[in-house]
Amino acid sequence: MGIPVGKLSLYTALGGLRPSACLPVTIDVGTNNGKLLNDEFYIGLRQRRATGQEYAELLDEFMTAVKKNYGEKVIVQFEDFANHNAFELLAKYSPTHLVFNDDIQGTASVVLAGLLAALKLVGGTLADHTFLFLGAGEAGTGIAELIALEMSKQTNAPLEETRKKIWLVDSKGLIVSSRKGSLQHFKKPWAHDHEPIKGLLDAVKAIKPTVLIGSSGVGKTFTKEVVEAMASINEKPLILALSNPTSQSECTAEEAYTWSEGRAIFASGSPFDPVEYNSRVFVPGQANNAYIFPGFGLGLVISGAIRVHDDMLLAASEALAEQVKQENLDKVLIYPPFSNIRKISANIAAKVAAKAYELGLASRLPRPKDLVKYAESCMYSPLYRSYR
Repeated sequence: MGIPVGKLSLYTALGGLRPSACLPVTIDVGTNNGKLLNDEFYIGLRQRRATGQEYAELLDEFMTAVKKNYGEKVIVQFEDFANHNAFELLAKYSPTHLVFNDDIQGTASVVLAGLLAALKLVGGTLADHTFLFLGAGEAGTGIAELIALEMSKQTNAPLEETRKKIWLVDSKGLIVSSRKGSLQHFKKPWAHDHEPIKGLLDAVKAIKPTVLIGSSGVGKTFTKEVVEAMASINEKPLILALSNPTSQSECTAEEAYTWSEGRAIFASGSPFDPVEYNSRVFVPGQANNAYIFPGFGLGLVISGAIRVHDDMLLAASEALAEQVKQENLDKVLIYPPFSNIRKISANIAAKVAAKAYELGLASRLPRPKDLVKYAESCMYSPLYRSYR
């Protein structure tokens, strides 16, 4: 229960959602861990994990009951579902329920925001850049798809075209057309024409990316050779080491700045302290989902949204990128300070709500004139009456 309780605490603390309107839920489908099944103190279901039709029917019963009891505007956030289940559940329920998957959509939105802010440092538009991912799971493919969508929105190019600017490396190497037959469905859009390449370093040398993104969950994979290769190709290589916790980070902030001779623009999934290199202080940004999902959820609530649309995620990314000020960029920081998170959440909520109204997905009418002020007025604060 720690995960849903923790997430909802952040919804309240950072996004101002009322605790009384939040319900943490864990769906127990059993476990295949023999040690737990034989542990007398194990409080979960003592049965093997449900799969296939049994699993699908349980989830369907839950989703139907939630909507029946709480109505069209109840937000269901999926969290920590396995890759294949996460994509299938999101695809299945997005047309009929107000659903959001933080691992796929929240991560993608916060990373896209960092990229949009970083463009102010590296120049050009998203379409001018080439992206290489290490990791092709929920996070990697979710981020890739949102980047392609934003690129498509900016250039009016078809999604199939903008995807070609984005390459993914998984445990078997570069995802290329010749591998299509053996790929999971969510990896297939990223299989482009190229000869097979095994390692990340060879992929960097062949693809010549301007942006390197790690979402593999494997630490120390952005080696000195990989970072140096990125620095030899780019004046300002953009390196995002997103895996958590710190021990699994693809490289540290210090490694990224040192190996690139102070030229890298770096952000990570785990927190890193500021780094001094050549008498200059670099502040690494943290691509933390907590920047996005509390404000995103608030935007859905204040507009009475009935569905989540990809354009709302793009609006959230753009709103977060707009909060990055020049003094942050001067420190090569591509995310705003977390100390302003309530203000940031209100601005994200306003942009998400505005998009919901624009798309005809909002049910709270009439539309408030000033959505930022309205978002702030709806935010819950734990202020108690003083009786002395």
